[in-house]
Amino acid sequence: MTSETITAESAGTWKLGDLTVNRIGFGAMRLPQIGTALRADAAPSDRNQAITVLRRAVELGVNHIDTAAFYFSPLRSANELINRALAPYPDDLVITTKVGPGRDPSGHWLDHATPEQLRGQVEENLRQLGRDHLDVVNLRILGTASIAERFGALADLRDAGLIRHLGISNVSPEHLAEAQAIAPVVCVQNQYGIGVRPEYDEFLRTCGEQGVAFVPFFAIAGAGREAGASGADGEEVLAVARAHGATAAQVRLAWTLHRGPHVLAIPGTGNPDHLAANVAAGALRLSEDELARLESVHHGGA
Repeated sequence: MTSETITAESAGTWKLGDLTVNRIGFGAMRLPQIGTALRADAAPSDRNQAITVLRRAVELGVNHIDTAAFYFSPLRSANELINRALAPYPDDLVITTKVGPGRDPSGHWLDHATPEQLRGQVEENLRQLGRDHLDVVNLRILGTASIAERFGALADLRDAGLIRHLGISNVSPEHLAEAQAIAPVVCVQNQYGIGVRPEYDEFLRTCGEQGVAFVPFFAIAGAGREAGASGADGEEVLAVARAHGATAAQVRLAWTLHRGPHVLAIPGTGNPDHLAANVAAGALRLSEDELARLESVHHGGA
C-alpha cells in the first residue's frame, strides 16, 4: 500500500477525556537512541533526524504523542527532543507521559516512585516539555499491589491543575476499578498485539464498554519489546500483508485498530520512512476472513 499521502486522520478519532486524538499516534521511546531502548549504554540517536521525525509526524496528522522522562540515552531525551521539535505546540497536540519508574542520570533504573516522589516526576516532565500542565499522565506500575495511594497522589496533582487527565499502565482490571473509584481514568496502556497477551482480550473489551481508551504498547515489536520487532512473522501475517501490498508491521497495527474504536496505536520509530508506513497502516482495512485468520494466530501465540 502507498503511504505517501495517507495521514493519521484515516484511522479515525477517539477522545481522551475532552481531548480528541487520531487513533494512530506516535511513541517516543525509540527517539533518543539507536537500537535497544532504555539501556544505560545506548548509543545516542542523530538529533536532527529525531527532530525531523517528530515534525513529520505532526505534518502527517499525528496529534497524540506518548513519552516519558525516563526515555533518554546519553545526550538525548525524548521529552526535550519533543520540546525542541514542536514547541510552541499545536493547539490540538496531546502529549501523554508516564510516571512511576525512574532512572538515575547514568541511565540505571531506580525503585518505583513513592506517592511523595510522583510530584517531582510530574514536575520534571513539565520542565522538559516546557509545559505548565500535562495533558495525560499514566501511572505505570509493576506487580499486583494496590495503586490507591499512588493514583491518589496523581489525582491530587490533577486537582491542583498540573495534570488534565489520568491513565494507568501495565495494569489489571482490578487496578482499573481501584483507580476509577478515586478519579476518572481516560486510558489503559498495556502490552498487547497479535499473539501477545491474548488474555487481555476481555480487558480490552471492558475498557471499550466503559469508554476508556486501550493503548497497546509493543504492538509491532511483540516479544522483542525494547529491542524492536524481530522480523520473524508467521505465514498468516505475511499472507495478509502480501494481499494488501503492505508490510507485516502495518498488518499488526491495522489488526490492533480493528480491535475496537477505543483502541489507539502508538508505534514508535526514529526512521522517517517507517513513520510514514506506520501512519499509513491506519487506512488498512482488513476483511472478516483476514481478521479471523489473524485471530487464530493471536490465540496460537505466533
